[in-house]
Order: sequence, then structure tokens, then C-alpha cells
Amino acid sequence: MKINDQKLRERMEESGVSAEDLSSAIAGGPSEKQQKLATKKVKNWLAGRNLPVARAGEIEAMGEAMGCHAKDLAKFTSQARWVRSSPQKARLVIDMIRGHRVDDALSMLEFSPKRAAVMARKALDAAIADAEGADADVSRLIVSEAKVDAGMIIKRFQPKDRGRAHPIQKKTSHITVSVEEAG
Repeated sequence: MKINDQKLRERMEESGVSAEDLSSAIAGGPSEKQQKLATKKVKNWLAGRNLPVARAGEIEAMGEAMGCHAKDLAKFTSQARWVRSSPQKARLVIDMIRGHRVDDALSMLEFSPKRAAVMARKALDAAIADAEGADADVSRLIVSEAKVDAGMIIKRFQPKDRGRAHPIQKKTSHITVSVEEAG
């Protein structure tokens, strides 16, 4: 679960809650050090940086402070790491589902002949399960973010004539899929 900074800013304007109010809602105790840390977290989240990573309890506390649910502030993210497909080939599959409704994306992945579609579907299913765990309406979910990053390259050599060796690069990729409720 990650914070959607745009939705967080919109909810803050609607409810009239300031960043200091949110930081006091997520602070673990009354100490000044915890309050400063909570203020830094909220400022980072408002700027679109997800570091430090928001915990589910912190998102729920901010939702309560603004009078909304945690699912209204969050996007649900899942990753399939070390997928044995090159990033270029996996991006063809991921570009196909970005921005679509979840049920449409699932059917596209199910009927895609591409090898990376299997792992993209697993990542999408995991993100949907996270959303269901937070009581999100599955019929209103859309694929808000879908990206592929390059993983490590497994290096092998193919022996050739006269003592030569030709290198073989087996590329891997990391598939990230995020879903959120359509507003």
C-alpha cells in the first residue's frame, strides 16, 4: 500500500486538515522527536516521495483525521521480481494494460500469447488482493501504474570453434503493478 500524493492533497483541501494535524495523527507519542519525524514523513508524502514507506496504520490514521477511509488515499502495489523475460518484451505487455479497468486488464493478460503476461497477471492479482484486504470496491479498480524495470543479467557463454566463446545475456526484469479506486 502506497500513498497517492494527489489524492492526499485533494482530501486535505476538502477536509481543511493541515500537514501538522496529519503529523500529530500519525506520531507515535507526545515527544518532540516523534513529532518532527512524523512532520518529515507527511511533507515527503505530500511531495510525492514514498520514503519513508507509509505503513498501513499510518495511512488509516491519516484517513481518520480527514474523515475518509484508507482506501481513498492509497494505491495498492505489487511486484513480480526476477522475471525471466527481457524488459523490452515485458514492457509490450505492461503498456497494454496501463490505465484500463482491472477486469479488462485481466482478460487482456489471459489471452495474450506473450510469456511475460503470466507474471504480469500474478502481480496484478496480488495488487487486487491487497485492495480487497483494505475493503476497496474491486469493480471500480483501475491499473494506475504499471512499469517494468531491468533486473540483473545472467551471463553465460556458448563455446564455439577454435577455442572461442560467444557471450549470452539472459535478461531479467521487475514488473510493478499498482491499482487504485477510480474517483
